[in-house]
Amino acid sequence: MLILLPPSEGKTEARKGEPLRLEDLHFPELLSARRAVLTALAEASSANDAHSILGVGESLAADVRRNVILDEVPAAPAHDVYSGVLYDALDYAGMTAAQKRKAREQCVVVSALWGAIGFGDRIPPYRLSMAVDLPGTGRLAGYWKRHLADPLVQHAGADLVVDCRSSTYAAAWAPPVHQSAAVNVYQVRNGKRTVVSHFAKHTRGELARHLLTRRGTPPATPEALLRAARERWTAELEPASTRKPAQLSIILG
Repeated sequence: MLILLPPSEGKTEARKGEPLRLEDLHFPELLSARRAVLTALAEASSANDAHSILGVGESLAADVRRNVILDEVPAAPAHDVYSGVLYDALDYAGMTAAQKRKAREQCVVVSALWGAIGFGDRIPPYRLSMAVDLPGTGRLAGYWKRHLADPLVQHAGADLVVDCRSSTYAAAWAPPVHQSAAVNVYQVRNGKRTVVSHFAKHTRGELARHLLTRRGTPPATPEALLRAARERWTAELEPASTRKPAQLSIILG
């Protein structure tokens, strides 16, 4: 099983530690592509219109300044750097040693800056969204779509891919439809299903944690994923089509 996660907007800064070593990240075939984005981000973050380019407000000025020196600031494991609703619900810190090892083996974060990284890869906190049109690379979802397919297909092998990404990050790589399932979360209000971003993120984090901590073998098919999800939630499955992966829908009352 491979669990695809989005990054978080909020990130926790490491107070000490060695800086980033690009060569140590998973998927070494992405090294040159990462260097190109890192260089383009530093240049964009140094520009007079940096906040406009990155689509962030003045309150994030410190984050933008840090983008210029990402090769100098302390790095920490991705599971400690990424924070926010999904990662709080996943609660890596509260797992057992065996569960943490499984999370590091089975979770991959798809990122605007790194392309894709392992859950234990050491990175600095940064500010960059997949939706950004970055001078020098162009729109990042399209940029990474040209680079991610081969390494992620090879990494996934024949395993089921559980896609917990938001649509912005899902645009960077589409897993093979026959061995993947996208996770959707709906809340029922007045008898109608609606998508609420906060609850979707939280529930995807809870699902990832459930899959990593439950007993038994990991789900190998979308149907097995549905059975695992139903251990905790009301859930439905739309089978895959020739062009669209299976859709797991978790329904919150």
